[in-house]
Amino acid sequence: MTEREKIVVIGSGAFGTAIAVVVALEDRHDVTLLGRDAGLMADLSAYGVHEAALPGISLPDSLKYSAEPDALNDADIVLFAMPSQAHADAARHYGPYLSKDTVILTCAKGLDRSSGKLLTDVLEQELPHHPVGILSGPGFAADIAKGLPTAMAVAASDLRVAERLAQTISGRTFRLYASTDRIGVQLGGALKNVLAIAGGIVEGAGLGDSARAALISRGLAEMSRLAAAMGGKADTVRGLSGLGDLVLTATSHQSRNLRFGILLGEGGDPATFHGGLVEGAYAASVASRLADGLGIEMPITDAVAAIIDGKLDIKTAIQQLMTRPITTE
Repeated sequence: MTEREKIVVIGSGAFGTAIAVVVALEDRHDVTLLGRDAGLMADLSAYGVHEAALPGISLPDSLKYSAEPDALNDADIVLFAMPSQAHADAARHYGPYLSKDTVILTCAKGLDRSSGKLLTDVLEQELPHHPVGILSGPGFAADIAKGLPTAMAVAASDLRVAERLAQTISGRTFRLYASTDRIGVQLGGALKNVLAIAGGIVEGAGLGDSARAALISRGLAEMSRLAAAMGGKADTVRGLSGLGDLVLTATSHQSRNLRFGILLGEGGDPATFHGGLVEGAYAASVASRLADGLGIEMPITDAVAAIIDGKLDIKTAIQQLMTRPITTE
């Protein structure tokens, strides 16, 4: 059994709140949810429910709430649970309050659009004196907060750090597997969102289950190619953070990326989507640029990026994908 640690989750959206809930329910550690909206934090503390993010789910009495950065003082583990594009600013804002030995863990599944970097690289640049890891895998916030069985991956460069994080955060319904492949875990989480959009396009356009199966398998091949080219491992991509998350988000309507893709497949205007942040919409163009720079073929990812940017219509995209030169699998 691990010793009691101080854990702070930055970001009071659905996923950040869910992680705070599932760890606090174990009552083995001191857990604080840190957000910038003082009014929201006060309401969560007073009413014990986050109706906007996790409607109908009770928040544990042991969970603490704060809008003050000094809640980070003496924290052992800090989880960054805000959108990918907010990581750099958040690191600069909260960095001065972190203790020197604090371990940083990003929970976002995306890539930094401005730099094209992995989020662990972004955080290490801003917080160079802290170990940085990644938590990713197939887990919807509502499922996690409800205590439904969920397994994900946690990766850090040092296996001892990854194992400590897995031991500390895992509980009766939330199981983490340790890894040292931060690249593979991050690319799996980011690219599955792109492929979930593609899965939604398949559904919205009425292309059938066979097309969805082809998308998942060939999408996995794209994930593997990019991960290998960037120094990741194929085994990681075939695990929870890659294939596991891809199957979940490319088939479940809980996935906002899938719902966004359905809208596109039905011929809808992307600007009319109001289902929340779509990380895959940002990651598609970043991944496409990365692949191009590395000489990696990622035709599905390229097509999704072009469709979102309005440079390619769905009918033409399908035609191009199906008439590519025949090759081995």
